[in-house]
Amino acid sequence: MAKTNRAKLTKGYVERLKPGATHDHHWDTEVKGFGVRITPSGIISFIVQGRITSTNKEKRITIGRFGVFTVEQARNEAKELLRTMRLGDDPTDLKRKEQTAKITLRQVADAYFARGKLKERTAEDMSRHVDRHLAKFRDRPIASLTPAECRKRFEELCAKGIGGGPAPGQAASAMVTLRTLINFAIDEFRDGEGNPIILYNPVSILKRDLKQGPPRTRHIDKDRVGLFWHLLNEACKHPKNQDSLAGIHLTQFLLLTGARKMEGATLLWEQVVIDEENPSRCSWHIPDPKNKHPITLPLSRQAVDILKSRKAINPESPFVFPSRSKAGHVLDTRAPLESHCKLIGMDALSAHDLRRTFVTLGVKACKLDLSTLELLTNHVPQSVTSRHYLETSDLRDMYDEVQKIADYIEQEGKIAAAKASGANVVALRA
Repeated sequence: MAKTNRAKLTKGYVERLKPGATHDHHWDTEVKGFGVRITPSGIISFIVQGRITSTNKEKRITIGRFGVFTVEQARNEAKELLRTMRLGDDPTDLKRKEQTAKITLRQVADAYFARGKLKERTAEDMSRHVDRHLAKFRDRPIASLTPAECRKRFEELCAKGIGGGPAPGQAASAMVTLRTLINFAIDEFRDGEGNPIILYNPVSILKRDLKQGPPRTRHIDKDRVGLFWHLLNEACKHPKNQDSLAGIHLTQFLLLTGARKMEGATLLWEQVVIDEENPSRCSWHIPDPKNKHPITLPLSRQAVDILKSRKAINPESPFVFPSRSKAGHVLDTRAPLESHCKLIGMDALSAHDLRRTFVTLGVKACKLDLSTLELLTNHVPQSVTSRHYLETSDLRDMYDEVQKIADYIEQEGKIAAAKASGANVVALRA
């Protein structure tokens, strides 16, 4: 049975304590509720015990070990804790509330990413915003951010980004990241009474500024896509290096398939099926797409030709489009896009514009049904029947549709090549 003793606690008294078979307690006669506990292993710790007047609940708190605290330091701490309890507050809850209020933006971001619900690329992008565009806020308590500060940072990024030039896109993305992390903190972090540590999201002041504009529709016009294809083919003949060639081939693959950039960039050979006997059964698989809907898609003859050339160039790599990057695969297609966009009469061109081009060519040049193209680009079907009754995970039967788009691109490319050589080409009515 634990022993309970009473004495005026002094340094000498505590040093003379000997461990017993159980936890022994020695209570101070000077400050009621202040004591010291010694375990059977000889660990000596200061404690305080009192009653919280608002709840009439008895509370025992460990102050710390003897040696870390002197007797007088522990006695003074006990007085403060007992005073807090007499005022009706729970010291443990107050401490938890104080610690929670110190949680930084970086800590919130790490907690948010640790849930594992984001794609790796999305988490990387958000983390980059925290470390670069939101560096002023990164190590500050997230609960201390004010609407005025959020607006000021947004306007700074819009005006000069982090490189000196206007960056409204970066500014909006950074603030959307901040808004998301603060909303997470509101739901996740609570004080001792269960109240959120943040009552109002300060980024809400930018609600109107962060509204998305009209949908982007930029794409390569059907009358220019042939020249673009020809330019890519020419670039393949004299690439700067193997990484550059992989980037050009990836650009062609995205145009022929309508794939998202990272779906193509991270493509593994184990996700590709090339059937030499039956070209219509050639396919590629996306195991973890943006909409979480794994899908198998058909490959056109032109896409298969690109994949075969890739296999001949890098037979050992698990990636179809490998590079010397740390990731092991191509990360960007900006080089071939920026090199050729001006030559086809466009100010800018992105990988996602190729996806829009695939859909636009399907509708305008090949007269395909829009619902078919939604499926081939792995968008969620809009009709109730399609969403709930149509099997959309295996679309290999839509080979004719992707082949039709690829044939159009190739044919237009041949016309552009002929014109570039000086031939007199006249379009005939279909």
